[in-house]
Amino acid sequence: MNTYNAIIEKDGDWYFGYAPEVPGANGQGRTIEECKDDLAKAIELVLEDLREDFSRGLPRDAIRVTVTA
Repeated sequence: MNTYNAIIEKDGDWYFGYAPEVPGANGQGRTIEECKDDLAKAIELVLEDLREDFSRGLPRDAIRVTVTA
């Protein structure tokens, strides 16, 4: 499990956030907690999509392992 920075700004009654380390991941909510939860879900979706994109281009004989950082 990794930790990401979140930049959260308020606009009217809503909070909007993004994670600079994960381009394309954005969240929103009526509270800071809702915004953080929505952003966390967006980060997961972006990373899942990146993994799927990467996997499609691998040669059949590539060795695939996992690394925890």
